Amino acid sequence: MPQTLPQGLDSAVVRSWCSLALDALGREREEIDAINVYPVADGDTGTNLYLTVESASQAVEAVFSAIEAPDFADTVRAMAHGALIGARGNSGTILSQLLRGMSEVLAEGRDADHLARALRRASASAREAVAHPVEGTILSVAAAAASAAAGGEDVAAVARAAHAGARAALEATPAQLAVLERAGVVDAGGRGLVTVLAALVEAVSGEAPARAPRAPRALVAAVEPCADAGPAFEVIYLLEADEPAVARLRDRLDALGDSLVVVGGDGLWNVHVHVDDAGAAVEAGVEAGRPYRIRITHFGTETAPEERAGRAVVAVLPGEGLAHLCAEAGATTVLARPGEPPASGELVEAVRRARAREVVLLPNDAALRHTAAAAAEQARAEGIRVALVPTRSAVQGIAALAVHEPDRRFDEDVVAMTAAAGATRYGELAVAEHRSFTSAGVCQAGDVLGLIDGDVAVIGHDVATTAGTVLDRMLSAGGELVTLVVADDAPEGLADRLESHVREAHLAVDTVVYSGGPQAPLLLIGVE
Repeated sequence: MPQTLPQGLDSAVVRSWCSLALDALGREREEIDAINVYPVADGDTGTNLYLTVESASQAVEAVFSAIEAPDFADTVRAMAHGALIGARGNSGTILSQLLRGMSEVLAEGRDADHLARALRRASASAREAVAHPVEGTILSVAAAAASAAAGGEDVAAVARAAHAGARAALEATPAQLAVLERAGVVDAGGRGLVTVLAALVEAVSGEAPARAPRAPRALVAAVEPCADAGPAFEVIYLLEADEPAVARLRDRLDALGDSLVVVGGDGLWNVHVHVDDAGAAVEAGVEAGRPYRIRITHFGTETAPEERAGRAVVAVLPGEGLAHLCAEAGATTVLARPGEPPASGELVEAVRRARAREVVLLPNDAALRHTAAAAAEQARAEGIRVALVPTRSAVQGIAALAVHEPDRRFDEDVVAMTAAAGATRYGELAVAEHRSFTSAGVCQAGDVLGLIDGDVAVIGHDVATTAGTVLDRMLSAGGELVTLVVADDAPEGLADRLESHVREAHLAVDTVVYSGGPQAPLLLIGVE
């Protein structure tokens, strides 16, 4: 039964939109990848759109995690910022600018008129960001959506009209772009935008519009031969620079290659270009400002499975100390910074970086389960055998890595690592940032929270005392080994005090201590 129509947009609707769009792109990613023929037939448009929306969704979720009822303007700005920093590929970069354009208007109001105006601003700003706009692409679909959205009576009507206009424009793209007509497909980027707008309709009305028709498999199979030769590399980076420097950068990159898209503003930009000289594209960014998160992809030269090594472990770690420890043990590591969980694209890149035929993936965080699953699925599509061990804490990851033996059969190794992780209870100490209700009662800002297996079990005021109570509870059911991972900013002598406590209160239990390094959780506890 449809939900009551909202009188205007709110933060919860934006959150729902991001979540629904991410789920829909996850379901349709492979289909969109399969019809990707323009500007390069590299079969990754659906994946790039998914990664872009994933980053936007993570940014919105971070706002909700920090504030119980976030301000609407802050929420839409977070969505746009997340899309900007996580934008992938040509279509993903354009989508991030569409979301940025929408956020600029929606931050000022959230009724039907503002939504229609936001769609117009989005279309205009995206077109301005592309050096040489081409009709029959995501830009044409965005323009049609904006045009159709005018005059809606409420936000649901505006969203429905935008979706209908976008879908009609998508069906017309083969007549606008010869490469699409030859392949017998619609534009992949435009197809993804229709999916995102369908999610908006569902978020504001509770009813999902009819899904766009699937591309016939015969037509999908015909895509690859239609690809035209072009530049050898795709270069993407974030850039901190002022507008005059970015204007000069646009001219420089436009002379170097094609498919140039520069989106962003307020000192932070996402730069995308296809070039033959990747080094020159990066050097141009250095001259303009500070480029970082630089990604260079050589079209059509994925690493063949036979060129890879045997087996590797990829682990997500919450501190530099743990990352260094696991790297020394042979793992390829991904650093999870506070408030910046890695996206699935970063995990896929780490799997590729491991250069192995078989990879065991350790997310080490319950919140990364879906992200890690998406990364594993994409890596499998590239011919890599990936097993996801559902570790929920870094101490479980350490236990799994300790029993890893690359010389035994893959399935046996995964089972052993999974068993070791499952036999490890995990705890954590954190400081409450604000008053809230927990499974152990009401905590106040500044209280020390002791978590066991992800749930708050102890609320205290002193770090060492609370840690001792958590240890006693975790060891009440028995245990042979306690692992302590201590952050650099933990109270001095905490590790020594806890080691002594274990020796005196729990006979025949060994303790091992590791440094979490800077920005690591205050204290992680593992009991095997």
